[in-house]
Amino acid sequence: MKNTKLHLLILIGLLPFLHGCKPVPQNPNRPILPAPITIYPNTLQYQELNFVSGWLYITSDVESTSRGIIVYRMNDTEFLAYDRIPPNEPDACTDSHGNTTRMVVDFPFVVDHCNNAYYNILNGQIIVREPDMIPSFPTDGTTVYPLIQYHTTFDGSKLIITN
Repeated sequence: MKNTKLHLLILIGLLPFLHGCKPVPQNPNRPILPAPITIYPNTLQYQELNFVSGWLYITSDVESTSRGIIVYRMNDTEFLAYDRIPPNEPDACTDSHGNTTRMVVDFPFVVDHCNNAYYNILNGQIIVREPDMIPSFPTDGTTVYPLIQYHTTFDGSKLIITN
């Protein structure tokens, strides 16, 4: 009986935390890679990825809505891949040639200069680097999406990036 009461108290204590863990809705701006991208990060062609914390911009030869991919090497066996499309307002800025903005790396941040947004390269979450640097997109309780991340598989030689 005492165990049952203890379990019940623990469960009641955890309910507020469990209720607050809502999944983030699917980002409607997510581009679709029509085919997996395969690279060999330990080669000279991708020398920026030969060491931990190295990063590189890559593009696919296949036509896609992606604006390119940022590949980041977490450690010897793990890589992260993010799309360079701004996840919250992808078409907010265009240059004089009609090209829309791309995310850029300012290590350890991924920066959307158009929307004044900074993202953590280690987990893709939005951050504010300085108190006066507030993103211009809605932060009033509406959904603010993290970086658009792709799945990566690394076998020690070949890195495959997929949706």
